[in-house]
Amino acid sequence: MRVLTQHALTGAWQSLSLPLRDLEYGPELNGPGTLSGTLEPRLLAQHPTLVDPGTTCIYVEADGNIRWGGLVWDVRTQGDRLTVEAASWSSYAQRRHDLDGELGGRGPYTYADPCTVIRDMWAYLQSVPDGNLGVLVDPTTTTAKVGTPADPYSFPFWEHPNLGDRMDDLVSGDATPDYTCTTAWNEDRTAVVKRIRLGWPRLGARRTDISFASGVNILEDPEIQLAGDDYAQVVVAAGAGDGRAKRRQVSAVRNGRLRLEHILDLPEVKANDVLAARAAAERAIRQTLGTVEQITIRDTPAAPFGSFQVGDDVYTRVHNAWTDYTGWCRVTGWTIRPHATGGPQATISLRPADTYQYGGTP
Repeated sequence: MRVLTQHALTGAWQSLSLPLRDLEYGPELNGPGTLSGTLEPRLLAQHPTLVDPGTTCIYVEADGNIRWGGLVWDVRTQGDRLTVEAASWSSYAQRRHDLDGELGGRGPYTYADPCTVIRDMWAYLQSVPDGNLGVLVDPTTTTAKVGTPADPYSFPFWEHPNLGDRMDDLVSGDATPDYTCTTAWNEDRTAVVKRIRLGWPRLGARRTDISFASGVNILEDPEIQLAGDDYAQVVVAAGAGDGRAKRRQVSAVRNGRLRLEHILDLPEVKANDVLAARAAAERAIRQTLGTVEQITIRDTPAAPFGSFQVGDDVYTRVHNAWTDYTGWCRVTGWTIRPHATGGPQATISLRPADTYQYGGTP
């Protein structure tokens, strides 16, 4: 395994074997995923451009394949430790805004496919001088729609819309596409392919060939939380505007339990359909108690590292003194620690599998 760094604009390689210790990295569903590690300060003093924050790409390669890629955002020292933190490609959109309005004339949008808007955002942000990161966005299409004639999905230049926040809006509903960030060598291994992978109706597949199970590959008893503080079967999504003009959408059910409410504050969201989707998605999450949210596994034949993808449903069995849980869980991300004590470990983030039909192949 090796860690490589590269100048984000010129493509010049800065290090072909950066000696990061305490390395952790992994992808995320509808987010960038992260990387962290430590470096001896003397190495950075000798090569100050190895990890220049904000303009350095960093990659993890194992067995000749790039397993993760992203941008270095934070480098800091404390004592004899220098910590490096990075996030994958969609994190760049969080540092960019629409300064021209309507994505340079591509909007506003009426009954538009969210994937089209996402592609337009990346086309716009990478068309600006010194803004081309070389990220490719999948040509996926969906039946989801954003914007109406009465309420177009727009990008007013005077509001300086944050493009990362808008991307989050477009994938946060109950019937919206998914995305994740991937990185790989091209066919002749002369260049890196940076990709926003879009999935519809969802990323991933239901996997019958792998599993997570206590006593097999789950290392320790996961925490199971039943928190009434977090429960709600009524969610109010509050959007843009002030006073009586403030936009609001409510998602609520009656289920025989004491009514509990949650306010989801989304001041940047102007579209009612986006607010409604966000409220429904938040309610679905808050109505579930006692789920398995995180497990730590070893690399075993039951679920070898690299065999599962973001979005996959994996049958999960957790048995201990407090819990008897079996069911399908959706993989929403993971962090691999290749140099963990006793061998490589992966911490997997999970949520209950939903009822959508999953496309794609393992």
